[in-house]
Amino acid sequence: MAETDYRPTNFIRQIIEKDLASGLHQTVATRFPPEPNGYLHMGHAKSICLNFGVAQDYQGSCNLRFDDTNPEKENIDYVNSIKNDVSWLGFSWNDEEKYSSNYFDQLYGFAVELIEKGLAYVDFNNQEKMRELRGTLTAPGVNSEYRDTSVEENLAHFEKMRMGEYKEGECSLRAKIDMSSAFMCMRDPVIYRVRFAHHHQTGDKWCIYPMYDFTHCISDAIEGITHSLCTLEFQDNRRLYDWVIENISIDCTPRQYEFSRLNVEYTVLSKRKLIQLVDEGHVAGWDDPRMPTIAGIRRRGYTAASIREFCKRIGVTKMDNMVEMSMLEACIRDELNETAPRRMAVLDPIKVVIENYPEDKVEILSAPNHPNNEEMGNRDIYFSKTLYIEADDFRESANKKFKRLVIGKEVRLRNAYYLKAERFDEDENGKVTCVYCTYDPDTLGKDPEDRKAKGVIHWVSASHGVPAKVRLYDRLFTVPNPAAADDFTACINADSLQTVSAVVEASLKGVSSLSGFQFERTGYFSVDIDSTDDSLVFNRTVGLRDTWAKVSN
Repeated sequence: MAETDYRPTNFIRQIIEKDLASGLHQTVATRFPPEPNGYLHMGHAKSICLNFGVAQDYQGSCNLRFDDTNPEKENIDYVNSIKNDVSWLGFSWNDEEKYSSNYFDQLYGFAVELIEKGLAYVDFNNQEKMRELRGTLTAPGVNSEYRDTSVEENLAHFEKMRMGEYKEGECSLRAKIDMSSAFMCMRDPVIYRVRFAHHHQTGDKWCIYPMYDFTHCISDAIEGITHSLCTLEFQDNRRLYDWVIENISIDCTPRQYEFSRLNVEYTVLSKRKLIQLVDEGHVAGWDDPRMPTIAGIRRRGYTAASIREFCKRIGVTKMDNMVEMSMLEACIRDELNETAPRRMAVLDPIKVVIENYPEDKVEILSAPNHPNNEEMGNRDIYFSKTLYIEADDFRESANKKFKRLVIGKEVRLRNAYYLKAERFDEDENGKVTCVYCTYDPDTLGKDPEDRKAKGVIHWVSASHGVPAKVRLYDRLFTVPNPAAADDFTACINADSLQTVSAVVEASLKGVSSLSGFQFERTGYFSVDIDSTDDSLVFNRTVGLRDTWAKVSN
C-alpha cells in the first residue's frame, strides 16, 4: 500500500475552514518552532506534518522558526539537523528559516513597554525563593517584596540587566499578573533572565534572554501566524500567550490551539530521555537506528512517505493515547512491499555442495526485481557448484510442516533448480557445516510432471556472493511504556541489536546508502551510511510480518 492521497479531517482543520469561511482570516499561516537543543523525533514529525500539511492544503504558508532562547543548550549542528529532517520529510518552509533571536530587539522593547505599563518588574529573589512564594495547586502564591517597585526603578534595573551589571541568578524580569491565579503559569512568570552565554546567531550581543512563553507568542504575532498549533502540555499556557499579546502594542492577534502529543509503544519521546540515552552510551548516537529520532528511523530504512502516512493514520485529536509500534511498522512494510527490489541474502550461512554440478561451471540466471512489477525489470544472479543457504533451512529429518531442505527430500532454490539433500557434515559440537546435494538440471523455471517441491529457499553462490555485516534491530525497550518506569533505562532491551556476518548476492555490491531492499523470506533492509564497496553494512528496517506480538505475549 503506497502513501494514501486522502486529506484527513480533524478539529483543527474544521477550525481553519470555519475561520476562512467566516472571513476571520483570508489565508492560513502556521509555523513549526523547534528548539535547536537536540534532534527531532517522531513527535516532531507529527507536528511537522500537521503544520506544513494544513498550510499546503489551504494554500497558506508555514514558517520554520527556531526557538533559540536558551543558548547554553543549543548549537548550529542541531539547527542544521532540523533543517535536513524537515526537508527530508518533504516540506519546504516559507522564505528563509527564521529564529526567535531575529526578534530580540523587538522583544526587549515589548518587555520595556510592559514595565512602563506597570505590568512587569525586576525581582531580586533567587529561583528557590520565587518557587517558595509561588504557592501550590491548592494554596495561592505570595507577592514578592519587589512587586511594587516603581516603574522608573524597574526600567533602570532592566537596563542594568541588559548591560551585564547583574550576575546570573541575581535577578529576573517577571510579568505582573496574579499570584492567586488558579493557573501556576499566571503567577507572575519570569519573562527575562540573565545569561552570559554565547549565542549561535547573535554572538555575544545579549546577556539577557527572554523565556519561551514570552517569546513564542510575540514571534507568532510578528510573523502574522493565524493558527499557532502546539501540544496539550501548553494548554494552560494559552492564558499567558493571550495575556502577553493583549498587553503589548502589536496589531496581529494569533490564536493558539492544542492537540495531543504523540506517544508510541516501546520507545520514549522525551527529549530529556533521548539525550540521556545518547550521553550515557545506551545507543550509538542521535541517529542510532533504534532511536525514535527522524535521523535514526531514516538510517534504519524508513521513508519520508511512510512517516507521512503514519501521521495521517494516527490522526489529530485532543485525547492522549499510546500508539502501537506495529502501526508505524505497518506503514513502512506496506510501502516497501510495493517498492523494494528483491534480493537474496543469507544471514546464517551453511555451505551446500551440489555434487552432480560441474566443478568449474558458472551460470548466470535471471531473477525478477519484483514479483508483481515487471517494470522493475530483472537482475543477473550467479549459480555455481557451491552455495550458501540459511542454517535454519536444513534439517536431517523433519515433519511435514517443515517445507525446507531435508535429507532425501527436494526443495526449489529460488529462481533456480530443484535441490535434493543427500548427506551432511557436522563439527565437534554437532553443528552442520556442509550439506551435500544433487540438483535436477531439467527444473530451471519449471516443475517436473511427476513431482513437486514442497518449499522454496533462498541461496547465494559461494564464489560470487559478497560478505556483508547485517544489523538486526529490534525494539529498544522491553515494555510498552518505558517512560512510566522509575528508571526507564532499566527497561532497555539487551537484544535490541544483534550483528551477524552474512553473504549477499553480487548485485548488492556498490549500492548507495539508504537504499532499501527486501531480502527474500527474511525482511526489509537498508544500506547503512557506514557501508562501503569493500565493507557492506545493512540495517533491518522491519520484518516481513509483525511477529513481535506473538513473541511478547
